[in-house]
Amino acid sequence: MSLPTTMYPYFAYRDGREALRWLADAFGFTKTVEIPGPDGEIMHAEMTFGDAGIMLCTARPEQGQTVSMRMPPGVGIYVNVEDVDAHCERAKAAGATVVTPPFDTEWGARQYRVLDLDGFEWTFGTYRPGG
Repeated sequence: MSLPTTMYPYFAYRDGREALRWLADAFGFTKTVEIPGPDGEIMHAEMTFGDAGIMLCTARPEQGQTVSMRMPPGVGIYVNVEDVDAHCERAKAAGATVVTPPFDTEWGARQYRVLDLDGFEWTFGTYRPGG
């Protein structure tokens, strides 16, 4: 049984428009919503990957949004993919920083860890929670 999608991670990027492009190129996300702000920055956007989704914006310090150049230790986003090695190569080609190259886990999955253009940590792997 797959878990239903009821959680949507939210990211504030230095440049939301560049993040939309980069996440599509590097990770294969698809933009589904883009709401520009008054000065053309991204006020709100949504992207999907399979049956999951994320939301993002351009960070607006006046609204208390800051860009975390690194997530706290032990915090990250996990995305299920079928071909970990090919996905890692795609991310590297787009300039992602590989933290941990593809490896096989003790529980029979394959995964890798990478930092995106603003330093957010992502793990891509074959394990599917609830599956």
